[in-house]
Amino acid sequence: MYQLVKSIFFRYDPEDIHHFVTRGLRIANRIWGVKALLKKSFQLEDIRLEREVFGLKFKNPVGLAAGFDKNGDLIEELVQFGFGFIEIGTVTPLPQSGNEKPRMFRLPADEALINRMGFNNQGVDVIADRLSRVKRNGLIIGGNIGKNKITSNEDAVSDYVKCFDRLFDVVDYFVVNVSSPNTPGLRELQEKEPLKYILNTLQERNIKNNISRPILLKIAPDLTETQLDDIIEIVKETRIAGVIATNTTILREGLKSSSSLYSELGGLSGKPLSNRSTEVIRYLSKNSNRAFVIIGVGGIHSAEDALEKLNAGASLIQFYTGFIYEGPGLVKQILKKLL
Repeated sequence: MYQLVKSIFFRYDPEDIHHFVTRGLRIANRIWGVKALLKKSFQLEDIRLEREVFGLKFKNPVGLAAGFDKNGDLIEELVQFGFGFIEIGTVTPLPQSGNEKPRMFRLPADEALINRMGFNNQGVDVIADRLSRVKRNGLIIGGNIGKNKITSNEDAVSDYVKCFDRLFDVVDYFVVNVSSPNTPGLRELQEKEPLKYILNTLQERNIKNNISRPILLKIAPDLTETQLDDIIEIVKETRIAGVIATNTTILREGLKSSSSLYSELGGLSGKPLSNRSTEVIRYLSKNSNRAFVIIGVGGIHSAEDALEKLNAGASLIQFYTGFIYEGPGLVKQILKKLL
């Protein structure tokens, strides 16, 4: 059924369809009986699926990655599809419109997307206020935070602190995003010294609170082994909870789609990222002696893809592009496989 729906959706602009679908979800969620139907169709609850990771109890280990629900305004709708956790964002202190359209492109031959959205979001104040009213029902919510485009790298830490402080009471964990390729200069913050400065600053604020929040670092798949070794050292030194591996890639190797598509600027996600993401997870897990938590994301389009990430060393997994290509039934497929 979903493949038929997808064939229709894929005739239209990806961003337009995203807004069309999300509006439909909001309307459907208000109709009597729809929640019960969605629960029966897509959710799978079993105590054996529960996970306790960095002090938080997850209903299951399958999450929705950041990017789909940038503004945290779809949580009550998306949870109907059985996710154990949802990550919102990337959130910046000030609202920003992002890059010029078109900024998202499908590569169906590769089961992939290219996006250069540019951290479009409504700003941390609006999002924090909205999250304060969300009905949680045990759902874990992560806050993915970044810097505004107009903020220099020298002042970037202030943007991360503003988002951290404002979201502290309404999210369960934080993700520091310094790996998106769509904000000029952002990936320079993955270098050792600026990254340590940002993470140590956030940890200092974290420790001052009566309740601390787990902080994770989202990294690019394009890092060398030397850079991954630096990441391991930084995570241990700053004592953050772990790493999300990985963000989108700027590489375009081995794609089947036409060059007119894959030459578009932006981050590539989906199936082409699967092997590299797993390699990074395995490297971090092995070379750190499993010293910290890893959330695996990148190219998960099947239950087998999810198991591969978990077997490589991930404690939890996320997807976004797989949700687009495989449909909402993917969560339940993975959970059945885990059982």
